[in-house]
Amino acid sequence: MKKYFFYFLVLCLVVATGPVVSAQVKLPAYPDSLFPTYYHQRVSLFNALPLTKDDIIFLGNSITDGGEWSELFNDINIKNRGISGDISAGVLYRLKELVNRKPAKIFLLIGTNDLARAISADSLLVNMMLIADYVKQESPSTHLYVQSILPVNKSFGKFGGHTKNDEQIRLVNKQLKEKAIKKGYIYVDLYTSFADEKGNLKEQFTNDGLHLNGEAYLLWKHIVFPNLYDLQQKPSLLPLPQRL
Repeated sequence: MKKYFFYFLVLCLVVATGPVVSAQVKLPAYPDSLFPTYYHQRVSLFNALPLTKDDIIFLGNSITDGGEWSELFNDINIKNRGISGDISAGVLYRLKELVNRKPAKIFLLIGTNDLARAISADSLLVNMMLIADYVKQESPSTHLYVQSILPVNKSFGKFGGHTKNDEQIRLVNKQLKEKAIKKGYIYVDLYTSFADEKGNLKEQFTNDGLHLNGEAYLLWKHIVFPNLYDLQQKPSLLPLPQRL
């Protein structure tokens, strides 16, 4: 009788605590036709490049695509995986190949094209959390840095589908910041440094209200430099000398 009672207690404990193994994260399947010609050209190139490990990857859309990252940092281990026009689904579509490289760090900036295509902020966040979960599952040693979506500026009269999304951009950034600890990524606030007092992309950083110029990339470099090389965000100050 005691034997059966012991088995009953064990069964109750298993039911109460639930399964000890969490569900495996699986990437969604998308048809090739969902993505444009340039996207597939870039993906084909990325797949053909030598397999290297411990790299630092800049991942995103045209704003990332436009940066000469290895030259900006004078570091050949920094790789550009930006694709102009890309969306969060596009990142998911090509994430397996990237994560298989076991990069040391990934700097992700994605989302403005999603919002311009009327993809809801909630759906965008679901995709971004899936990206974070998959990276953590398949390459636990990789540090993921999720960068805030940059502000936009409608005064140039271009990219109206993007520049009308100020409120949604701020909402997504707020959620990205709040979810960082739970999801195990580091949130990098680019928005604050790039926005003027009205929340617009500063005119000195763009000539179309969406994309960045050289000065903007230098600022971006300055912001993420401590994260790239594991430096203190605010270096310790040396004590002042008693006498000059």
